[in-house]
Formats: sequence, structure tokens, C-alpha cells
Amino acid sequence: MTIYYEDNDIIVCEKPYGISSQESSGENMISCLKSHTGCNIYCIHRLDIQTTGVMVYAKNKESAAALSSQASSRKLKKEYLAVCHGDIDEYGEMVDLLYHDRIKNKSFVVSTKRNGSKEAKLEFWKEGEALVDGKQLSLVKIALHTGRTHQIRVQFSHRANPLYGDGKYGAKDNDKIALHSAKISFIHPKTNKPMEFCSVPQGKIWEQFIK
Repeated sequence: MTIYYEDNDIIVCEKPYGISSQESSGENMISCLKSHTGCNIYCIHRLDIQTTGVMVYAKNKESAAALSSQASSRKLKKEYLAVCHGDIDEYGEMVDLLYHDRIKNKSFVVSTKRNGSKEAKLEFWKEGEALVDGKQLSLVKIALHTGRTHQIRVQFSHRANPLYGDGKYGAKDNDKIALHSAKISFIHPKTNKPMEFCSVPQGKIWEQFIK
């Protein structure tokens, strides 16, 4: 596991593919970080098991409360990179109503409000494009303005641009999902110092765009 920064209050690290970002019965980031630090670890934000990238965790209740407050007020900012199918605009916004089916563990775009539906909003910028095995793919940078379950995956899929490798939301590739938490910024909960950390995705599909 890559550790980008650690002090008495927080730890910033890289979440690998296939590991839960929160406490679970299987291998997860909380147990790994507890073993590394020898102290309690508090989850502030989450990534899907199939998503990689940079995350921040708290090492005490006070820091957890401060960072959670920043997450709620969107002062804790996250930027993602994704590879999606098809061509895409140079810049755009996506605003949808999402409903998450807990039984299926799948989110859907719905046209009208229903019990449990929530607004989802993001911005994106196209960073590159490539033709891979006859498929048109686009690299996009994404800024989330809300944090809904599977938000990026379902919003891009709804516009016929499913993420590469995301069979759950319509892609046909037999590969890992190309979604990566590339940058996180926040205010340190004790020092009030602005903090920013970046991560570069690894893997063959990313090498088509990131040299």
C-alpha cells in the first residue's frame, strides 16, 4: 500500500483495486491501515471496491468529525479520471435524479422524484481519446459535486458512454473498471493547512492516454 502522508491525525493513501474502502468482512482498508498504524482508523469518504486511487482517513474522532464536516460542505474536493466508451464533448455537466436499489446494489437514472431518489451532479473535461481494439475511448477528468452511489458510472452509462470495463453498467470489456480517484484536497483538521494529493492510475488501458 502506498502512503502519501501520515501524522498523528490523518493518513493519506492509495486504495488498490478490489479492496473495500470501509470496514467489511473481507480484506479492507480499515483493517490494513489499523495494522499499519496501530491505532483506530475512521472512514471519511468511500470508493467502490473496483475504484482505485487516493483517499484520506482520520486517526482520531476529532479529525474524523472535522473532515466529515468538510465532506458534507464539499470543502473536501475529489477529482477523478475515467476512461469511457465513445466520443464525448470537450466539457460538460451532468445533472440527474438517481435512485439506488439496495437489493440489486445498482443505481438508476429516474425521470421524476420518488422516495429515495437524490440529485446527482458532476462536471467533466475530455483529456484525450484513443482507438483501442477497434473501440473509440475517451479519457475524462471529473469533478463531483455530489457523492451518490455509483454516480459516475451510472451517469456516463445513461448517456451511452459506459466506463471501460464496467459490465454492471453496460460495458462489454472483460477488464477492470477504468475509474480512479486522481486528486483530493482538504484543510488539515488540526493545522488548518491546505492539503492536496495526486495519484496517477496504473494499468494497460491507462497507458493508452497517460505516458
